[in-house]
Amino acid sequence: MMATDRDYYDILGVSKDATEEEIKKAYKRLARKNHPDVSKDNKKEAEKKFKEISEAYEVLMDSEKRARYDRFGKEGVQFEGGNFTWSDFTHQADIEDIFRDLFGGFGESDLFSRIFGTGTTRRRRGTRRVAVGENARIRLNLSLKEAAEGVEKKIKVRLFEKCEHCGSKGGKITTCQQCKGTGEIRNIQRSIFGQFVSISTCPRCGGEGKVITEPCRYCHGEGRIKKEKQISVHIPAGVETGNYMTLRGTGNVGKRGGIKGDIIVDISVKENKRFTREGNNIRLRVPISYKTATMGGKIEVPTLDGKVRLTIPPHTQSGKVFIIKEKGIGSLHGGRRGDELVEVYIWAPRRLSKKAQKLLEELDKELKSPPEIK
Repeated sequence: MMATDRDYYDILGVSKDATEEEIKKAYKRLARKNHPDVSKDNKKEAEKKFKEISEAYEVLMDSEKRARYDRFGKEGVQFEGGNFTWSDFTHQADIEDIFRDLFGGFGESDLFSRIFGTGTTRRRRGTRRVAVGENARIRLNLSLKEAAEGVEKKIKVRLFEKCEHCGSKGGKITTCQQCKGTGEIRNIQRSIFGQFVSISTCPRCGGEGKVITEPCRYCHGEGRIKKEKQISVHIPAGVETGNYMTLRGTGNVGKRGGIKGDIIVDISVKENKRFTREGNNIRLRVPISYKTATMGGKIEVPTLDGKVRLTIPPHTQSGKVFIIKEKGIGSLHGGRRGDELVEVYIWAPRRLSKKAQKLLEELDKELKSPPEIK
């Protein structure tokens, strides 16, 4: 199923500043309405809607995912494999509450079985639980120019990779006899109302369905070892300090053939001695001579892309701001690039020769006095 193109806030019918309580209330209302086992609509269509609202709920109820979505849109919350699947859903308890309301707490709905199988939200391969590797967090320092234009960065990181000595198995393994390889212990209680199934993780194998009898001497049974590797990160134009990017499926590999976690790249933009950032604009203060201010002229002004010539009209006052179009910071969402704001001020020398002093005195006599403050 393709990921929804609709806005997550619109899907749940909440505002962008909605609280978690408001989001949860909206989700439960829509989930009850669109539950395939009770909906009067086409069952496949209802299941599609149910999955769509659950995808929106997964993102908006997670503060980190929601922050990435608000800043980067769908690109910031891509799921493993590109599209949302039920293995990405981490709010099973909320769905269980809905089932409890709908079915009285006894038995399972057909949808619940299809979604979660034996009742766990952890990712699976076949019937065995698979460990997910830890996320790795790295800090990336950028210059203002790199943040303005975007850049491709190569970074060295140390991550857990599959152990080539044991093929990521961790050593000699056998099927867990306690759970018979399922990774779960299932208990069934029967009553006059029906049967209730409770499922728990197997305490012997930790939910993996396998146990190691002879651990690998290189990875000590984990099936992974630390290695240094180089990764390439594409930084889009317009990022700023505090932004972060999530590189899905590029982090530490899970134990014994598990799934890779993510790499989270924290962005930090170094302060620039020349330019001050104001949103997507940059500001620069430039000195001009008294002659240029009164008579006009051309000056060279630095930009992030090199120098440009700027025309100063006659009678320019200190504090006047000139705008150089699209010489600022690129737009994170693909819009117009910001501008460079050039603020000029009249430069006054700290020391004057006797000749210069005499000339200034003569000039002052020729000029009109400045207007009085009333």
